Amino acid sequence: MLTDNLEYNTEREHLIIPEYGRHLQKMINYAKEQPTKEERLKVANAIISVMGNLQPHLRDVPDFQHKLWDQLFMMADFDLDVDLDFPKPTREEVYARPEPLEYPQNFPKYRFYGNNIKTMIDVANTWEDGELKEALIYTIANHMKKCFLNWNKDTVEDDVIFKHLYELSDGKINLNKEEEDLSDASSLMRGNTKYTNTKTSSKKAHHKKNTSNRSRKRY
Repeated sequence: MLTDNLEYNTEREHLIIPEYGRHLQKMINYAKEQPTKEERLKVANAIISVMGNLQPHLRDVPDFQHKLWDQLFMMADFDLDVDLDFPKPTREEVYARPEPLEYPQNFPKYRFYGNNIKTMIDVANTWEDGELKEALIYTIANHMKKCFLNWNKDTVEDDVIFKHLYELSDGKINLNKEEEDLSDASSLMRGNTKYTNTKTSSKKAHHKKNTSNRSRKRY
C-alpha cells in the first residue's frame, strides 16, 4: 500500500535551519558521507551555491560566503571534515551569546527624577563651597521639583524635595537648614499645557467640536 511509505515530520530528522528545507539537509548529510576531503569539499561548494541562490538578500551582507559556511556547518552539526581557506567556525563561536548590557541603576527609588539628576548631584558634591556650588544645588533642586510635578501632577512641598536631595546626596546636601525657598509650581510648569490651562483647552476643543457638527450636512 502507498500509505506504508508515508513519512511524517515528527519521525524525520530535526531541521537545524528549516528555511533551507529538508532536501538541502539531505545534501549536507550526503557530503559528510563522502570518503575523501576533496569529494566532501566539492559537494560542499555545490551546496554553498544552492544556499546563495536561496538567500539572495545575503549577497549585500559583508563576508557573504563566510555567513553561508557558518550556516552550512551549523546544519552539519559541525561534523564536516573539509579544508578551507579560512578558519572553520566552531560551535562555541556560532552560538556564543553577547555580553548582557548594563543599564544604569543609580537610584531606582526615585525613578521620576531621571538618571541625570544623580550625576548632577555627584558633580555638585565635588565642587568647593561657594556661590557657584550653591547656585548649582538650587538649580538641581528646582529641576527635581519640576520632575516631581510632571510625575505627580499636583503640588509638592519644598521639604519633600529637600529630603530626597539629602538622600540622593548621601547626606552631603541639606537645604532644610537654609531659609531660601524653591521656585513656585506655576513658574516651574509655565508653558506646560498638561499642567496649566487644561480646563480652558478642553472647553475650546468642545466648542470647536460642536461648531464642526453644526456646519455638517445631514441627509
